[in-house]
Amino acid sequence: MRVAVTGSTGVLGRSVVPALIDGGHDVIALARTTERGRIAESLGATARVGTWSDVEAFAAQLDDCDAVCNLASHVPVGYAKTMPWSRRATDALRTEGVRRVLAAARSAGIRRVIQESASCLYADGGDEWINERSSLCINRATEPISVGESLVQEFTCESRTGVVLRFGAVVCNEDQLHRVVRTGHVIGAGSPDSWAHVVHQDDVGPAVVAALTAPSGVYNVGADPVRRAELCEIYADAIGRKHFDPMGSLLAKLSGERSEPLTRSLRVSSSSFHNHTGWIPRHPEFDVSWLLRGITPRSA
Repeated sequence: MRVAVTGSTGVLGRSVVPALIDGGHDVIALARTTERGRIAESLGATARVGTWSDVEAFAAQLDDCDAVCNLASHVPVGYAKTMPWSRRATDALRTEGVRRVLAAARSAGIRRVIQESASCLYADGGDEWINERSSLCINRATEPISVGESLVQEFTCESRTGVVLRFGAVVCNEDQLHRVVRTGHVIGAGSPDSWAHVVHQDDVGPAVVAALTAPSGVYNVGADPVRRAELCEIYADAIGRKHFDPMGSLLAKLSGERSEPLTRSLRVSSSSFHNHTGWIPRHPEFDVSWLLRGITPRSA
């Protein structure tokens, strides 16, 4: 299958492109700059550089492709997540960006679209298990994600397949994330007893490969949920700190509505995706091995 990928050089894309190639697929990286195109080609993809502003020109980049995987995002980390301006870029990508991708896909006759989404859409579930039928809680922070999902649902019909993957928070080998952790800034928010939904970067790619055969629908994708207290303890252990607290609920509230989804207890199950595709995470439980390859312990 020939798969067009947006966001091919981002956190998700750097896992997805190699996984697609390993699965025997041809990857067309839709890059907006020549520099990004070169990075995508270094991952093994064929780059097509162009603009998203003209639908017909965008559709031409999808020529002879069988599917589109939209991974374009720009998610901040650390305290930056709480700033009111921090998500403008990714909000635009998850609304107008998704709209343009789908318009181009329709014009090009693409029959399958895979859209990146996030499990933070769910309402706080406490200790209850969350599945794809669980209640959502939409506010200003999560509305753009919900809009993107709705657009994919509108794209889906008898002759077109739309697959939405609600990923947990991606834990990856990112220099920016490691700087945040080493300096002691927050890596989570909410009650220590609440649940966090995470996914290893290396599991994202195989999930997208599996989604190429999934029926239309919304699917949760992640490892087993982890208590935030345990998550912080593992981060602390990885960098040689004695203690590591998540952002407290009060501070999160003072930071505004943008921070509220970060405090939700999300005990999310990915069993539906497994049942429909056979996907199993290679890293099913969050532990220190997820972090050691990228984090240098702090000197005493």
